[in-house]
Amino acid sequence: MEAEVKYKLMDVLACPICKNFPLKLKVFSEKEVERMIEGNKPLCELYCSFKDVAVKSLENAPCEECIRKEIVEGIIVCEKCGRWYPIVDEIPRMLPDGLRKKNDDIKFLREHEKYLSEDVKTKGLPFNLSQ
Repeated sequence: MEAEVKYKLMDVLACPICKNFPLKLKVFSEKEVERMIEGNKPLCELYCSFKDVAVKSLENAPCEECIRKEIVEGIIVCEKCGRWYPIVDEIPRMLPDGLRKKNDDIKFLREHEKYLSEDVKTKGLPFNLSQ
């Protein structure tokens, strides 16, 4: 089975370090897939990362559009502790600091610098471009 990162995943992810929820998602690239909704909507319970709002504030949830998108490259950011986690080849890499490879993370940041906030570039944990 192929790994697939969907916006819906953000409804259940919290920062593994500080447990903050919701996390912020920045998509660099995504792809369209054929998929239909089975069951009720909204699909997410608390947080719609596709619209970056709480589900309860949505008048009309965009589930039909959202479910057809898969995230190929992007970044997940915890605004509370400043940690960031890359999404590479459709896989979110949410490892603890001690298991992350600095060279790989710096390379990811440099390759995607144009998409990143200044906070991630200069203060992001565990690594950033000012180190």
